[in-house]
Amino acid sequence: MKNAYLVIGLRSPFAKAGTDLKGVHAAELGRFALSELFAKSGLPIAELGKVIDEVIIGNTGTPADAANIARVVALRAGLPKHISAYTVHRNCASGMEAVAEAALKVQSGVADVIVAGGTESMSQMPLMYNSAMVKFFEILGRARSVPEKIQAMAKIPLKEVLNPRIAIVEGLTDPFCGLNMGQTAEVIAKEFKISREAQDKFALQSHQRVVKAQESGKYKDEIAPFAVPPKFEKILTVDSGPRKEQSLEALGKLKPYFDKKFGTVTVGNACPITDGAAMVIIANDEGLKKLGNPKVLAKISGFAFAGLEPERMGLGPVYSSHKVMQKTGLKLKDFGVVEINEAFAAQVLGCLHAFDSEIFCKENLGMSQKYGSIDPEILNPNGGAIALGHPVGSTGTRLVITAALEMKRRKAQHGLATLCIGGGQGGSVTLESVE
Repeated sequence: MKNAYLVIGLRSPFAKAGTDLKGVHAAELGRFALSELFAKSGLPIAELGKVIDEVIIGNTGTPADAANIARVVALRAGLPKHISAYTVHRNCASGMEAVAEAALKVQSGVADVIVAGGTESMSQMPLMYNSAMVKFFEILGRARSVPEKIQAMAKIPLKEVLNPRIAIVEGLTDPFCGLNMGQTAEVIAKEFKISREAQDKFALQSHQRVVKAQESGKYKDEIAPFAVPPKFEKILTVDSGPRKEQSLEALGKLKPYFDKKFGTVTVGNACPITDGAAMVIIANDEGLKKLGNPKVLAKISGFAFAGLEPERMGLGPVYSSHKVMQKTGLKLKDFGVVEINEAFAAQVLGCLHAFDSEIFCKENLGMSQKYGSIDPEILNPNGGAIALGHPVGSTGTRLVITAALEMKRRKAQHGLATLCIGGGQGGSVTLESVE
């Protein structure tokens, strides 16, 4: 197997759904991120078109007018028509799945250079007609004469008009266990006895770390400024979710959202619904030569996905990280940077408890001892999704980019990017320094 390198990565700013990026189609978010990535590479699009073998992009809320959104993004970004493209969907890890498939293809020699990434407009996930409304339109469509149409219109189910199916709500609810993602976080909070105070403190830390990183300019390395349509007068240079004024007192005033009577998970200690895109170039050694031997961010040393009970999906990073460490021979203590997606504070804290629990590691992972604790200073050192947001199709790619850039700053030898996946899975990618 050949080496797989993360050559370069870039993303759009992330914005809460319904705000700055609400009018931007997911394909346009992807096009922007990919075009900016190409510009950052320093190679003309004509030259890139000669060496890129394929485009793989993750997306979960498939737009009806861009069924294979990867192809739409690739063509809109100016890549030649002969370059193939396809879309992958693994819920929250769709962007990581794209990176993993790209790595596997260049490692095997099937391809030398692949563009991978993810894009998501959660703002534009639609409302859908329910079955009663569908039946009404069927009857209306069969009506031919004016009297028949009037008779059909008179039977419009007004109650159903005001009760559409909400795509994003259904998409964030697991059909197997019947719980939405927030309710699964409550399961983890109860299993590990994680208090509301601990969750709120973790959420506050996420905001504080992101704000500090923004002010120090760290995020300039991974975010391309975006001019907001339609007037293009406002320029987003950083993610809009982090709150400098956030306080523990304000978080403490929020009521539990998913279990209103006994719960501890709130909208404040959970990630917001978000829009955004992220893209990378993955290549092997032959691919690097074709690209002009650029400096690379890191080598992709391993990746793994693992399954578990859907109602405990938040613990997915423990299972997938265990699997990738078994493959690579790495230990938890070897990582100088660890990025765990902050879907919920309870979920991340649950993973930390699980890694450091001898009972959990023995009973669930078949180990003779526990993995141990993760140094808080290397865990999401620049904050995470509670502040940044979690555009589900692109977060997996964002985590890999963020981890690789922080590894360079800290001169860390190994890095881990991991996240939980709705439906009861986890995904992990390990990175190795090439310096």
